[in-house]
Amino acid sequence: MTSIDAGRSSLLELFQEEARAQAQILADGLIALERAPRDPVTLEASMRAAHSLKGAARVVGVPVGVTLAHAMEDCFVAAQDGRIVLDAGHIDMLLRGVDLIVQIGIAQDADAQSALEREVDMFVASLHARIEGNDTDAEGFAPPAPEPLHAPSRTNEARMLRMRADTLDRLLSHSGESLVESRWLKPFSQSMLRVKRIQHDASRALERLHETLTDTNAAPLDARARAALDEVRRLTAEAHRQLSARLSELENFDRRSTHLAQQIYDEALACRMRPFVDATGGFARMVRDVARRLGRDVRLVITGETTQVDRDILDLLDAPLGHLLRNAIDHGIEEPSLRRALGKPETGTITLDARHSAGSLFISVSDDGAGVDLDALRRAVVRKKLASDDTAARLTESELLEFLFLPGFSMRDAVTDVSGRGVGLDAVHDVVRQVRGSVRVTQEAHAGTRFTLQLPLTLSVIRSLIVEVDGEPYGLPLAHVARTLVLPASEIDMLEGQQHFSFDGKRVGLVTAHQILQTAAFEAAGDALDVVVIGQGAASYGVVVDRFLGERMLVVQPLDKRLGKVRNIAAGALMENGDPLLIADLDDWLRSVEKLVGSGELGRVGAGAARASVASAKRVLVVDDSLTVRELERKLLASRGYDVSVAVDGMDGWNAVRGADFDLVITDIDMPRLDGIELVTLIKRDAQLAALPVMIVSYKDRAEDRQRGLDAGADYYLAKGSFHDQALIDAVRDLIGEAKT
Repeated sequence: MTSIDAGRSSLLELFQEEARAQAQILADGLIALERAPRDPVTLEASMRAAHSLKGAARVVGVPVGVTLAHAMEDCFVAAQDGRIVLDAGHIDMLLRGVDLIVQIGIAQDADAQSALEREVDMFVASLHARIEGNDTDAEGFAPPAPEPLHAPSRTNEARMLRMRADTLDRLLSHSGESLVESRWLKPFSQSMLRVKRIQHDASRALERLHETLTDTNAAPLDARARAALDEVRRLTAEAHRQLSARLSELENFDRRSTHLAQQIYDEALACRMRPFVDATGGFARMVRDVARRLGRDVRLVITGETTQVDRDILDLLDAPLGHLLRNAIDHGIEEPSLRRALGKPETGTITLDARHSAGSLFISVSDDGAGVDLDALRRAVVRKKLASDDTAARLTESELLEFLFLPGFSMRDAVTDVSGRGVGLDAVHDVVRQVRGSVRVTQEAHAGTRFTLQLPLTLSVIRSLIVEVDGEPYGLPLAHVARTLVLPASEIDMLEGQQHFSFDGKRVGLVTAHQILQTAAFEAAGDALDVVVIGQGAASYGVVVDRFLGERMLVVQPLDKRLGKVRNIAAGALMENGDPLLIADLDDWLRSVEKLVGSGELGRVGAGAARASVASAKRVLVVDDSLTVRELERKLLASRGYDVSVAVDGMDGWNAVRGADFDLVITDIDMPRLDGIELVTLIKRDAQLAALPVMIVSYKDRAEDRQRGLDAGADYYLAKGSFHDQALIDAVRDLIGEAKT
């Protein structure tokens, strides 16, 4: 390719970007002109968009674009001059032109280019005929179906740079860790204040000693003792002055670093956020086209366009919101004649709203249509054999509406190109659950239906309930927590061999988080239990935890992909004091409970056997530079009763084994400062440590890697890909036996 060809290719790419931006402006303008065809501001904006597009096409040498844009410009000018009034037919035709604009520059080969030119010629002829009042040719023109348009780029607002998504994710992760680390300075500063108080007390004691020794009634000090005492007093005073100065500097640094870390995190998080309007670009056109196809008159109102949404969530919203909007047109908005008979405006209104509330993102799609026919819904439930006649008759409205989200469920007997396949609301439900959100539906007969999606503000931060289970903190995403309560033991009943309690007028099963996570047996500390209710409807369970630790916003640390799916765990996080914790996968928790119920293994909640003393447990040292792997290994071993300590790298591990007694060392290979092979070598060469069993757990699974580890003296070599399975526990038991002595 010559430099001239390369330059032209670059110009075409720029033209395509501008064409999409101008097409969005034109589409929005045409939707507005259908309601107010004589609005001078909208006519002027639309005419200028077509004029700008014509000039750009001329500059880059795209004659088909010049022809198309010029014809559309003529139409807008005719409307401005009052020669025509834009009716639905004009709008239909101009929207077809918008579709063609998007295709300009995409066609690469000669045949595709020729086909596009023929379509443009047909469009121009049809548009001119309609402008002149002769629209016989207009009906024969039918270009391809439109592609969804994206919001125009706002290049005049700020300079835009491209960045890889994973780079941005790492930036946010590091900034989150930086924020957590910065908050560690405050407790350190407080500990230094205690040191200052001790030093102050020591100074006062020294002064009292000096007064005692220099008392006139006491024996006089010799010159050397007096000089030594004076020197100690001087050094103590200087130490106090230096300590006070350093503490003041530390407090200032604490404030600055915490503020800076917060700013960095906020900016990194803002990079992930986009306005809600970026996801709504093509909805107005889609609503208009579907409504006209069904013979409805519908107006779409969008509010909260500036609401900031996580880019990952925003990318997933297009399909579910499209389903809900089409559902509102097809199932909600009545035909104009029926609306007129009901005393409603002939034009139905669908409102798409986005807002932040209580730490969550709420997106609602509501209409002023007929609402859900509950009697028809009951009949559909019975017809599809989802419930008996008696059961369906007893279902409440909210319970009945939940059937709308079942896979394959539809109230339509016939399949059309708009609905009837029963995949729309099911798909909405799946996407919402995928991002740890929830969806609910409410309706009022003849007044309309509202679907509300509750989503996290960002997938990088989760508002969580922190609970303690077997001495370990866990984060439970609040979006999946129905209720927390303190349950008196006297309110627990037995029903068909399982423990239940009354919640919102229903019987809810009870299980301990200890059994879900397979930790030590739960022991009730008193006559009341801390319970978290998870799940919905009949699939609700109360999960007993040791205690509630409060609510926190947690920066999500994704698990290493090489670990695969870790049962009952979704991700990791760091608490404000730097302590790690695991974020629970509550969908997994529900599946675990249902499996326990199905197998008849569900345990009882109550005072269990006293826990064994930690001092009698065998001690294991886990050495790994990965926080995720380190914590998962520690929790897995601790849940089996082992007393587990951790080290962050080989050097830290080497210092640990020399300073305390352990029954087993589990180490990774690739670590900073001192790798696992070097650590094993040092342990086996030390006369006092040589008998200490060492297990290597590594991703390196080649024969030569295994041999290298065993040659260094390792007693066991395990591939990290299966460390979270029973293989690790079995290996530990082979080396040192059961956890308790």
